[in-house]
This record gives sequence, C-alpha cells and structure tokens, in this order.
Amino acid sequence: AIVMADKAKMDALSAIQDKIGEMVLNGTLEALPVPVRRRVVALKDLQAEHSELESKFLEEKKALEKKYELLYQPLYEKRTAIVSGAVEPEVKEEEAAPAATEKKEGDDVKGVPEFWLRAMRNHYMLNDMIQDHDEEALRALVDIKSGFLEGEQKGFYLEFHFAENAYFENRVLTKKYFMVEEDEPVLDHAEGTPIQWKQGKNVTVTMVKKKQKSRSGNKRTVTKEEPQASFFNFFSPPDVPSQEALENMEEDEEEELQTVIETDYEMGSVIRGKLIPNAVEWYTGEAEEDEGMDFDEDEDDEHEHGEDCDHDHDDDDEDEEEEEPAPKPPKGKKGKGGAAAAAGAAFAPGGEKDPECKQQ
Repeated sequence: AIVMADKAKMDALSAIQDKIGEMVLNGTLEALPVPVRRRVVALKDLQAEHSELESKFLEEKKALEKKYELLYQPLYEKRTAIVSGAVEPEVKEEEAAPAATEKKEGDDVKGVPEFWLRAMRNHYMLNDMIQDHDEEALRALVDIKSGFLEGEQKGFYLEFHFAENAYFENRVLTKKYFMVEEDEPVLDHAEGTPIQWKQGKNVTVTMVKKKQKSRSGNKRTVTKEEPQASFFNFFSPPDVPSQEALENMEEDEEEELQTVIETDYEMGSVIRGKLIPNAVEWYTGEAEEDEGMDFDEDEDDEHEHGEDCDHDHDDDDEDEEEEEPAPKPPKGKKGKGGAAAAAGAAFAPGGEKDPECKQQ
C-alpha cells in the first residue's frame, strides 16, 4: 500500500514504534537469566556502534557520489559533442575502420544520428515507453543529463535536451524526483516540465470521431480528443492524492495508483542509473539487461489458451455511441504496464527498488 503521511505524523509514528520496541526489549530481557541479559545488552551496544558507523558511511557515500558525478561531466560533454557532430574524434589506428578509397553512402553524415532514440529502444523497459508516434519527435533528442537536486532538496533530476523540432517549442524537458530520504527510496512527489506542443502535434492525445445518438433518434458526428500512450506522458507524472482522498479510495484504485507511481519512479531510476552512464553500450546493443525478463511461459499459455480465458467481445447494443477513427498520427505499439499505461505512465516496472510515497 502507499505510505502517505506528513513529516510530523511520520516522526510521531517513529517515536511510538521506538517506544513499543523498547517495551518489547525490556520484557524480553526480564525473562532472561541475568548473565545472558548482560550479554544481550552488550550486543545492543555493539549494534548502536554499528548504526553510528553506517550513518557515517551513508554520508560519505553520498559525498563520494556527488564528487564522481562532477568527474563524469567532462566525459558526458565530450560524448555530447561527438554525438551532435560538433567535433570529429581522434580514434586509435587499430580501432578505426579501414580507409575507403571511394566515398560511400553515409560518409557525410553528421555525428551519430538518433543516438538516444536507438539507445532507449535497445533497453526493453524504455522501449515499452516509446510508441511509434513518438519516434519522430525523439529523433530530435540530442542529450540526456542528470544530477542531484540543489540546496536542501533531496532527490534527482533528468534533463532531456532537444534540437529544434516540429512538435514542441521546449528545448529542454525536465523531470524531478523529490525524495523524503535519499538513502532509502521514499518518494515525496515528482514534477515534469509542461510541454508546449505546436498546433496539432501533441502525440499524447488522439482525435477520435464519434457518432452520437440523441433521444430523438437523430445522429451526429463529433470529434473528441482522447489521451493515448506516449513516451512524453513521462513528463506528466501522477499526482499523489491527499490523505483524505486516499482513505476514500477503493483497494483496487489504491493499488493501481501505487503501480503508476512506482513505475514512474523506476523509469527515472533506469534512465539515471543505467541509460545515461552506459549510453553507447545501449546504442550498440552490447549492454545486458536481464532483470525482470523471467516470464512464466506456462502462465502465459494458460492466459492465452486456458479454459478460464474470456474471449467474449460482443458489442453492447445499448451503447449510444459508435466510434470511428479520425485522421491521427500513426498508432504505436501498445505499451506494457496495464493501469500505468492508462494513467499516462505506460511503463513496465524494473530498475531501482520500489519507492514508498508520502503526501506533503
């Protein structure tokens, strides 16, 4: 279930849990022989020392991560320059391809076209995010950057840098993850850049023509805008509801919301921790990503061919609306994710540990 509480409530709950733990410990100790009790107390003292060292370790680990993030930046900048075609790299003679005596197709290509699109397509989870109608816009993606949030804010950000394109005005789309704790994945909320779509170029929606039947029996055709799965839904993260709204939710609604929030966080973690550091290996297909790929074939067969599978797709005669597609961007592959896809995440889970979530 989703954990939602403000900081004061979380602190109070922690204090209560500590008190209960102390009472249980006292009861346990009282039941022990005195010599054994002394030894357990000594063990508790050792545990306290361990916790203190662990706290220092986490502080130094965070400082080390920030240090090396700065050291990585010059390498990422050189990568961007090569990908964009701003510079022509010097390659060792033994690594370079044999010199050609005649000009071949592609010799005049600038940089590495579609570098980030191809890298993401080669990662099975990110590939599920991308629909066919996203690809043209993603061809303008020239760099992805990440870093820690500044000041007292805890968390990280992702920046997607785009060349000028026919789809939106933004040159940079940002996604920020605000964490309650950085050492444990406790998510407060996420924020994304509002996309300034150009007229008729919003790939997160599709136009559908519907025939409506009035009570008098007359029919008319109307065009409605409906949401559709898209990579760019990533920049419209799900809102964390208030505690009151959460309490009024049905259990399945709460589970669905938890799935959406978790998959959104996981996608950010995958991009930050796997794609950005190893982008060229994802581009070439050398990177291995086996997590989450163990599927139960028997279970799949049961769903596809089992007796319990319901294939009844009869039309509802009582439905007063008949749909027919209007001209729209080419429809992409159906992304995985179930409820997450319907809610705009459309991403399969994986990557980092699922976060807990709290309401501000």
